[in-house]
Amino acid sequence: MENRILADAHNLKKLIREAEALADEAIIAMARLKQAMLSARQNPSVEVHTGQRALLRLTEAESQATAMSTNLLRVHDELSKVARVHAGGDSGGVTTIPADAIAPASAPVAAKPERVQA
Repeated sequence: MENRILADAHNLKKLIREAEALADEAIIAMARLKQAMLSARQNPSVEVHTGQRALLRLTEAESQATAMSTNLLRVHDELSKVARVHAGGDSGGVTTIPADAIAPASAPVAAKPERVQA
């Protein structure tokens, strides 16, 4: 039975790290997209407001991806707690996640702007 617990623990460790890496990749991809959008808008023949709604939506998606990443850190933290109890014999290092990394943001959330009809 203990071998099964350790096998499950190793699999979960691999999968949570994979999920965290994919979340980071999504954030990086959106950052690249935003950079390309802003660079394209600097073309002198393009009006300065071009793509503003798309930028606002992308910024919202980035915020959601960051929230997803934070929630994955919370999952990781909870799994680490479970591992300490149920897989204590595992020789792997303990993951320590600082409380401020998974705490809700202390800054007040601004009200969402009204949607502009396309």
